[in-house]
Amino acid sequence: VQLQASGGGLVQAGGSLRLSCAASGRTDSSYSMGWFRQAPGKEREFVAAISGLGRSTKYADSVSGRFTISRENAKNAVYLQMNNLKHEDTAVYYCAVVDYRLTFPRTDLGSWGQGTQVTVSS
Repeated sequence: VQLQASGGGLVQAGGSLRLSCAASGRTDSSYSMGWFRQAPGKEREFVAAISGLGRSTKYADSVSGRFTISRENAKNAVYLQMNNLKHEDTAVYYCAVVDYRLTFPRTDLGSWGQGTQVTVSS
């Protein structure tokens, strides 16, 4: 599966952005999907994940209550609605296929892609 994230940009603290992830290739609607991010000088970290049918979601504590993950299987798309953005949310955001625990990336099933830059000004 090839994954391409988009929708990033520059926003002021307290603002909102909606990220999109388009999947192509050998897609499978049963795959759980997730969002990860990597800030400069830091390791890539888990942000949110959603099960294949969208019945289960999981969020990092740092974004819980502010971010919402969703998916449209008919469009092979996954979204991340980000509200009340903070400076510390600044990072490159990537989507990925994740495991059944909605936690770890399955790079054997899908590539990271280029990611999309989110910059939050304080």
